[in-house]
Amino acid sequence: MPNQDITVAVIASGIDEEYQHSILSGIHRYAAHHRVHVAHFIAYGGMLANPKYDQGEYNIFTLPNFSQFDGVILLSNTFSSDLAADLSRRIAEAGIPAVSIDRDLEGMFHVGIRNGDAMEQITRHFIEEHGVRRFNFISGPDDNTESMERLNSFRKVLAEYNIPLEDERIYRGSFRAKDGRRAIEAFMRSELPMPDAIVCANDAMAISAMLTLEEHGIHCPEDILVSGFDNIYNAKNFSPALTTVERPLMQSGALACEMICRVLDGEPSERVQELNAVPIYSESCGCTLGAGGEDISLFKKRNYQVIEGINSDISLLNQMSCALVECDTFEEYIAALQRLILKTGCEEFYLCLNDNWHTKRLRHDTFITGEIPEDSYTVHGYSGRMIVPLAYFDGTFSVGESFNTDIMLPRLRVESAAPRKLYFVPLHFRERCLGYFVIVNSDMPMGSSLFHTWSINISNSMENFRKLLCLDEVVQELDKLYAVDSLTGVFNRNGFNRETREPFRRCIEEQRSAMIMFVDMDGLKQINDNYGHKSGDHAIRSIASVLQETCYNGELTCRFGGDEFFIFAADYTEEDVLALRARMQEQIDICNRNSGHPYTLSISVGAYITVPVEGTTLFQLITVADNRMYEEKKKKNPSKYLKQMAPDVR
Repeated sequence: MPNQDITVAVIASGIDEEYQHSILSGIHRYAAHHRVHVAHFIAYGGMLANPKYDQGEYNIFTLPNFSQFDGVILLSNTFSSDLAADLSRRIAEAGIPAVSIDRDLEGMFHVGIRNGDAMEQITRHFIEEHGVRRFNFISGPDDNTESMERLNSFRKVLAEYNIPLEDERIYRGSFRAKDGRRAIEAFMRSELPMPDAIVCANDAMAISAMLTLEEHGIHCPEDILVSGFDNIYNAKNFSPALTTVERPLMQSGALACEMICRVLDGEPSERVQELNAVPIYSESCGCTLGAGGEDISLFKKRNYQVIEGINSDISLLNQMSCALVECDTFEEYIAALQRLILKTGCEEFYLCLNDNWHTKRLRHDTFITGEIPEDSYTVHGYSGRMIVPLAYFDGTFSVGESFNTDIMLPRLRVESAAPRKLYFVPLHFRERCLGYFVIVNSDMPMGSSLFHTWSINISNSMENFRKLLCLDEVVQELDKLYAVDSLTGVFNRNGFNRETREPFRRCIEEQRSAMIMFVDMDGLKQINDNYGHKSGDHAIRSIASVLQETCYNGELTCRFGGDEFFIFAADYTEEDVLALRARMQEQIDICNRNSGHPYTLSISVGAYITVPVEGTTLFQLITVADNRMYEEKKKKNPSKYLKQMAPDVR
């Protein structure tokens, strides 16, 4: 075995099912005794009949950077062949040993279980011991080699006994319990007579099929015999107990982990290792009653423990739903999540979110077109960088540092006295990828049938906050449209009135000075007439930029309209006004020297300082400042204003 700690990635979907649970238990048992850390990348795809949801789940399989691991174990029967092919390619590029359990994938070691012999024995048993001549079959997917092996072995025996098998008598499912119900409903819609026996490719589908038959008044084994495959806990303790096949699933998981360790230690290992499966004949085919079941006292104790565990999990889910929905801010949400995380008994927890998880800043044209840009959130894979608003390790909560996504987790490999079990779980809303969380050394992912629901709760609550944050962003953008001048970026009249209301009120109440400055651009008409309105708009923006750059002592700036601007400030003195005017003129001179435009920027300014009394309005101050600005403008061009004042001579 390797003389140092190793870290193995495990890829699996649907770990709440007994098949996956048994294999993972075998991996964990071996890892615990051989200094192997296990990082699980888990999804729950194919369960809700929602392709967009599945896309969000399966994103987690794009996350592993296999170059960071010492080996990989694939539960390759739990996801599609397309996903398996993509994973195989990436693992090959990383150049690390990999083991595929049940499905033989090119370039990988393979732990298989001989399914064919056991399926042949079950089928012959039905024919020879029970005289069955009419069969139906509930299969797994056609692209699954294990599923096809079981179906082909079943077909082989029927061919030996010249028993026909119409294609309509075969239902192709996905190894999920729901397929058992759907298969029975399909068989009952068929014009073919109901079968004498239904052979199923796994126990979950078989049990669901028996329950559905019972709902239609068809009893097992009195009316129809049924068999399954895998010998899961429910198969042994269901009524009637299921005729099935015992598969060494825990042993296959342990063997896969052992094969990786041997390769890393330089020991020779056969590429393919197969284990034997054994048929178990029980009540569902009319054989020995109670065969393979637990002692009734143990069964009752186990059921009590299961019920208590479910009740505890439901209580935790209810607490989570109430706690997270009551949060008004993201800070409150994180605090509530901290309390809930502690209840899982985990040693570490990390909330890793796409850096654009609540979309990028909305562009101004979004409000015109009503369309959110396609790049505003992630659908395929994860963003290039992750943020960590919540991290828990060494008994302490903190905000983690952001990191490049190919790192997956900064604390992926750390010194630990005991092997760590890390679970990477996707966070998403339908296909919209939010990020993922990592929970370490907790019994909940494997021990709770409601862990998936717990994860969905986090995803949904994150989506709610995403919408709230986006709504805040929209409100801010709408506020800009209301309060900010779109051409220059300074306040418009609405914004100026709103922002000056409170400081002007304090000036009155506290008898502090208030300053209003009226700034008017010189020569805008000539610029528009000679160089076009685009040049005029650029000149207006340049003046606004001058005001923004020079008003850095709390002054409020507004474009009143056209080429007119206001500046308001409290506690100003005449010296402050002179200093501000000097800064403005200096900045305008710099613009004129460096702009390269054929026109020259110039402004006229009028300022007024007073200690306002009750009943004074800001408009009254503006009127005084306007008059002073007008006087300055007349001094610059007296002939123009004298001409305007002269009587009309005809």
